[in-house]
Amino acid sequence: MLALVSLVVGHRSRLGTRRAAVWFSLLWTIAMIANLGLGVSHGYSLAEELPILLINVLPAVVVASVGVHLIGRRAPGARDE
Repeated sequence: MLALVSLVVGHRSRLGTRRAAVWFSLLWTIAMIANLGLGVSHGYSLAEELPILLINVLPAVVVASVGVHLIGRRAPGARDE
């Protein structure tokens, strides 16, 4: 949901949907790495936390990427910065 909100905000602003998707993906990944660090600091092993990281990061990045593609389908000749 947050990925789609960031794409809509990017689409309506000068930021652009691609940049919004990149920024969302970057910030989401950083947040999930912090979550991984928190789990490891509470006694979970890195091997236990890595699948959780992937489960949290991959769907969000896929939604952002697909959203860019769907929002970007506009009139011929229209560009997204």
